Amino acid sequence: MIGPDQYMGSKASLRTLLAAEKRQQREAKKRQRELERQTKEAAKLSALEHARLEVETYENTLDVLLSVHREQSDPWDWPALAASLPPIPPHRWSHNEFKTRQRLAISGSKEEAPAAIQKAQQQDESEYQDTQQTHAVEHAEWEKLSRLARRILEGEPSAYIEAIKELSPFAEIASIGSFLHFTVHNERLIECVLRTNGRKAIPSEVKFLSSSGKVSVKPMPKPRFIEVYQDYVCGCVLRVARELFALLPIDTLLITASAEALDTSTGQTVERPFLSVIIPRDILKTLDFDKLDPSDSIMSMTHRGDLKASRKTGNFEFISPLMAVDIPQSKTESADFHAILAAAQGLHAELVKQNAALNPQSEDTLATNGEP
Repeated sequence: MIGPDQYMGSKASLRTLLAAEKRQQREAKKRQRELERQTKEAAKLSALEHARLEVETYENTLDVLLSVHREQSDPWDWPALAASLPPIPPHRWSHNEFKTRQRLAISGSKEEAPAAIQKAQQQDESEYQDTQQTHAVEHAEWEKLSRLARRILEGEPSAYIEAIKELSPFAEIASIGSFLHFTVHNERLIECVLRTNGRKAIPSEVKFLSSSGKVSVKPMPKPRFIEVYQDYVCGCVLRVARELFALLPIDTLLITASAEALDTSTGQTVERPFLSVIIPRDILKTLDFDKLDPSDSIMSMTHRGDLKASRKTGNFEFISPLMAVDIPQSKTESADFHAILAAAQGLHAELVKQNAALNPQSEDTLATNGEP
């Protein structure tokens, strides 16, 4: 039987145990609430990071569009390619056989020697055949490129087009929504039509991070859209010019940009030009592409089209493109010709004078028959 004292002691112990259990429960609840809070914070952080990534991706898309003019492929040295030597044919080596014979000589093993040597010889032959195939591919590529180089240096129009197609320096412009068509007028002049797709390539919305860490999306204001469109188109024009001047030995480019627009008289979508510009190589090589504004740069050259959007349609005003006959005659070429002619006439006069001093009888003959 439990006595009163024992009973009271048991009650006290029970209360102690219950109190301890409640404390543990309170600690567990507290810890649970803390974990729940941390989980919510982690979820918020994840959502914030996701929002930041979405905004950064949007901003990067605009950066790519507006910086297309800053890139350029390496220039092609066609004279060096035309004068280049063919790849050296491979030599038949016996490295594996030599190493095998050396190993067998050291080990003194004679039984396995014939089979091991034969295997090494087969390996040498296999490696030689591989190098032969590689050389054949390299030689064919060299032959094709050196022949193309000679044709380009001769000013062959089909070689220019072949270089543009084969070497494909306009992949990035095509990937962001443009189409190119080229016409080679002569070895110094190429005309290009750039069919833009800016309205589809340029985002129609603006994304930014709100004060609460969420992505806010709003329609891009019309003036901002036109500004981006202008710089995108002009950036593409500059990029085309840079790539063509790096690829081919031309002096002048005539580039016309066009876009699809609604013809209100027919209700049909048509392709119409809105910008045409003449870009000389000498002008382009003076530009600082990391600092310039593409629109300002194009507007400073000989061009048609002011890139002002119609309030009614939002399209740029259409133009009659510049033509090859609109390109000013190069004064430099004329001056160079006259300078060469003057130098030739001066040299001829000097030769006449020297010949007269040596042989007075031949002066009239040389002056008459040797006239350039």
